[in-house]
Amino acid sequence: MKIEHLALWTKDLEAVKKFYIRYFGMQCSEKYTNTKKNFYSYFLSFQGAETRIEIMSRPDIEESDRPHSVSYGLTHFSISVGSISKVDSLTERLRNDGYNVVGEPRTTGDGYYESIIEDCEGNWVEITV
Repeated sequence: MKIEHLALWTKDLEAVKKFYIRYFGMQCSEKYTNTKKNFYSYFLSFQGAETRIEIMSRPDIEESDRPHSVSYGLTHFSISVGSISKVDSLTERLRNDGYNVVGEPRTTGDGYYESIIEDCEGNWVEITV
């Protein structure tokens, strides 16, 4: 078994797509459109990786008033960038571009070197080695 993909509802499908392509070098599928349901989506993936992120949009999805960090459900997902220096430099790049750094780069109690940032719609992404 494996995780095939995880899915995120988005307010701005194109902005979220551009964010993950720009900062994480992800590849993007062709846009899927279901006009009957007013549903749109893309699959994002890394070269050679099997697990994907599906980003989806539909106008009737409601925004939650609770922050991701204090509600049940998906709290964050993690993207490994391969080295401590890459964690540090990507975190600084995102900070300099105006994104919120939720957790500064550090070694956690369970041994991960990571930072946590919010993507362009407030989803928490751990950047790890």
